[in-house]
Amino acid sequence: MFSYSFTQGAELRLLEHQHAEELFALVDRNRAFLRQWLPEWDVQKSLDDCQTLIRSSLEQLAANTGFTMGIWSEGRLAGILGAGRIDWENRSTNLGYWLGENYQGGGLVTGACRAVIDYLFSELKLQRIEIRCATDNPKSCAIPRRLGFSKEGVLRQAQAFDDRYVDIEVHGLLAEDWNRVTE
Repeated sequence: MFSYSFTQGAELRLLEHQHAEELFALVDRNRAFLRQWLPEWDVQKSLDDCQTLIRSSLEQLAANTGFTMGIWSEGRLAGILGAGRIDWENRSTNLGYWLGENYQGGGLVTGACRAVIDYLFSELKLQRIEIRCATDNPKSCAIPRRLGFSKEGVLRQAQAFDDRYVDIEVHGLLAEDWNRVTE
């Protein structure tokens, strides 16, 4: 099992089959909270759904096109961080993340993103990382700003949420920018 401690009491672990029950419990406890910004997680209605999601993320890892990590705090699964759709031709990817409501505000996502960004630029030699978040989700939009991303624009009404469409902020970070931030 892959594991990386990024701060006291917090670590990233590759999501594996044995984590399905804990993932389902976290999603189920936070279903209403997640539905505000990530309605795609609402389809995880059963343990089987979470096992399928983990299987798909492991297949993505095996195909070298991305990965999904669990964010653990004090030994408990607190949220998810993923690098999806690695585009090897253009050496770029996007990051997506969420935390359970009770884990918000402690710097877990920022710390986890910092560790993954470092890995993506230094080990995988990517050139660009993108984070997209709903403009009216200030907590999520604050993370790329804290990490030195540049706001590159807003995609108007780019994502459907039940009965409405929301605008999406696009934030980008280049390897050379990260090197300046971390020097």
